[in-house]
Amino acid sequence: MHLIETAPHNFGASKKYVGVPANLVAYACKTSFDLDFDGYVAFTSKTQLIKHYIDTLGAELIFRNRMIISGKAAKKLVNSYYKDYFSGK
Repeated sequence: MHLIETAPHNFGASKKYVGVPANLVAYACKTSFDLDFDGYVAFTSKTQLIKHYIDTLGAELIFRNRMIISGKAAKKLVNSYYKDYFSGK
């Protein structure tokens, strides 16, 4: 992924949907697992959101504003949106 952005109509207290970025990241992690990349997803974060992504997605800062989601964090995200994904694997 390159850069996660929220649509202007889905920002702040009056947003229409909740959890859209986490859902999209979970889908990217699931796709990574599907392609045998062990859930790894890298992305660029806006500087002011780095701590937020660490706290909410389990992301790790790897260089400047480049972040990665891997291992347990990727599995946790996928499990939260795709309940039966890991059953039978």
